[in-house]
Amino acid sequence: MSRIISRRGLIGSLGVAGGGLLVSGCDKIAATPAARSFFLGTETLTRRFAQATGTRGSLAREFSASEMSPVFRTNGTSSPQNPDYITLAANDFRDYALKVDGLVRRPASLTLDQIVKLPHRTQITRHDCVEGWSAIGQWTGVPLGGLLRDAGLLPAARYVVFHCADALGMADYYESIDLIDAFHPQTILAWAMNGQRLTVGHGAPLRLRVETQLGYKQAKYVMRIEVADSLAGFGLGKGGYWEDVADYAWYAGI
Repeated sequence: MSRIISRRGLIGSLGVAGGGLLVSGCDKIAATPAARSFFLGTETLTRRFAQATGTRGSLAREFSASEMSPVFRTNGTSSPQNPDYITLAANDFRDYALKVDGLVRRPASLTLDQIVKLPHRTQITRHDCVEGWSAIGQWTGVPLGGLLRDAGLLPAARYVVFHCADALGMADYYESIDLIDAFHPQTILAWAMNGQRLTVGHGAPLRLRVETQLGYKQAKYVMRIEVADSLAGFGLGKGGYWEDVADYAWYAGI
C-alpha cells in the first residue's frame, strides 16, 4: 500500500535528521537537497490535489487547552530593528495603524484598538515550522475575510500581500496568499496568543495565521495589507521573502 507523506511529516523527518539545522534557521533547511526537492517538487502537485479534492476549504485540526505546548518558541525575526516599528512598540502600539489598500473599493486605516473591537475568533492550532519543530498555541484575532469584505474587493483581485516591519538582510519581509486562503474561516490576523496580547517576539501587534499552511506563511509584524492582481511587482515575484531567497514553495498547504 502506498503511503502519502505530508509536508508536516517530511518537515519533522528533516528536522530530526538535520540535527543542528534546527537551530540554524530556515535557509539552512532549504539548502539541503531533500528539502529543496520537496519544496520545489511538491507545490503544484499539492495545490492541484487540494483543489481537486476540495480540501483547501477543510479546517485545520483544533486542540484543547490541555494540549497547548508549555513552550512556544519564536520563529524568524524576534526583534525588528525598523526605527518606525521600534517607536510604535515603545508606545505599546497606540499609534499603530494597519493599512488595507490596493485593489479595494474602500481603502482603510485601522488602529489596533479598532481591530481588537472587531468580531474575532479564537482557535488552538499547531504551528509546524520548516526548522523541524512544532508547537500548539491559542490565537485570537480578526478573520481576514471580514476585513476584505469591508474593504470591497475589485474584480481583478487575486492575491493578498502582507507587508511587514521586519527585514532580513537588505530585504523587507513580505508574504502572500490567494483569495481561497484569505477567506478560509481559520485565516486570521492575530492580536493575542495564549490569552495575552502578542509579544514582540511573536509578531506584535498583528501576525497572520493561515492554519492550513506551514509556519513560514505566518507573517509577523503586519503593517499593511495590499490586494493585488499579480505577485510580479513584489520582491522577486515569487510571493514571499523565503520564496524569493530560498526557493520555498509559494503554496505551503499541509
